[in-house]
Amino acid sequence: MKTQFLKNAVPFAVLAFGLSGAFVTTSMQKASAAAPEPGYQLDALGNCTNIEADCDTQENDFVCRINGTTGAQAWGKDSNGDCVVKLYRPE
Repeated sequence: MKTQFLKNAVPFAVLAFGLSGAFVTTSMQKASAAAPEPGYQLDALGNCTNIEADCDTQENDFVCRINGTTGAQAWGKDSNGDCVVKLYRPE
């Protein structure tokens, strides 16, 4: 009786462990994504404005812009609060 139960239960247990392992690794990959870096628009005097955009510090081919792909370039703040850090569009 026990052997018959084990023969039927083991495949389901293996399937459950496999599925749970797949979901755990998928959620771990999504959690490692970096948080967006706030990018700010420069005004005519070269100061940061309060207009923000979600940007990324990871270098790629496209700079981060305010309001999509055609707006002003967005800059990140350095440790002094100056907008001089080049930011990139998140992928």
